[in-house]
Amino acid sequence: MAPEESAEAESLLPSFERRFLAARTLRSFPWQSLEEKLRDSSGPELLLNILQKTVKHPLCVKHPPSVKYARCFLSELIRKHEAVHTEPLDELYEALAEVLMAEEPTQCHRSYLLPSGDSVTLSESTAIISHGTTGLVTWDAALYLAEWAIENPAAFAHRTVLELGSGAGLTGLAICKTCCPSTYVFSDCHSCVLEQLRGNILLNGLSLEPDTTAPERHPGHNAHDAESPRVTVAQLDWDVVTAPELATFRPDVIIAADVLYCPETVVSLVRVLQRLSACLKDQQAPDAYIAFTVRSPETCWLFTSELGQAGIPWEAVPHHNQKLFPYEEHSDMAILKLML
Repeated sequence: MAPEESAEAESLLPSFERRFLAARTLRSFPWQSLEEKLRDSSGPELLLNILQKTVKHPLCVKHPPSVKYARCFLSELIRKHEAVHTEPLDELYEALAEVLMAEEPTQCHRSYLLPSGDSVTLSESTAIISHGTTGLVTWDAALYLAEWAIENPAAFAHRTVLELGSGAGLTGLAICKTCCPSTYVFSDCHSCVLEQLRGNILLNGLSLEPDTTAPERHPGHNAHDAESPRVTVAQLDWDVVTAPELATFRPDVIIAADVLYCPETVVSLVRVLQRLSACLKDQQAPDAYIAFTVRSPETCWLFTSELGQAGIPWEAVPHHNQKLFPYEEHSDMAILKLML
């Protein structure tokens, strides 16, 4: 293989790695580029390298994705190989056999690589909706907001961050690992989401404050590191939380991602932002960033309209340059900065 062809083949590896670790849809993988490279005599070597970067990746071995997902991925990889090469590749079949013998759990893992070389690994539900909530999986706007945060660490460094609707915890964990906040408050209202969230925080090597969870229930609980942010988890129901309760957090930054999914939550979010603004009059107004996928123009219009009625000015944050995480290429996403 010529040097330039080898370089092109090597460039496929990060693409397969990032998508597989995050368990993105199989159609998002660069299969056509792989097919072109497999026609070369070194095609089997490329497949073995892909196997090491995906199913055999240390993160996946320790925290495996959905069994169904791994099975479908390996089956597709084998089909691509058999379409070009007559000799079977034993390693692919052995990997598939291992997966076929595994049982499908109700939880799976997704991992996201950070520029620092670290990673965020999440335990998530295998279903988009489970236990009556969508908060047990990671949504694209959370990835988008995390990218923006990593590109703008000064917005969070040495500050207290309150996240509304943390879900599986991706955005907050990425910020904790890359942006050096002094305190980070994850919050949500659903009991199952909160339990999974606590587990994901500990899974990523962060310590929870003693009064937020029982350490003995999480064997991986670490002693507090003075260089790590102070991390807490709060149960917040936007419709009932009071201004005095919100005032105890004293945030410098407020963030939320993919919480504008219906008119009711839009109204509730604006009301809780109003309460936060009112109870923080005695301190410098916090920065607030709300990220969302534009699924419905009507919902976006409702949000900006409600902000106007509440007297909360806003401006659109310019799109950032780097794309660190594998989300839908053509998703229309936005971040609004609110002036509370």
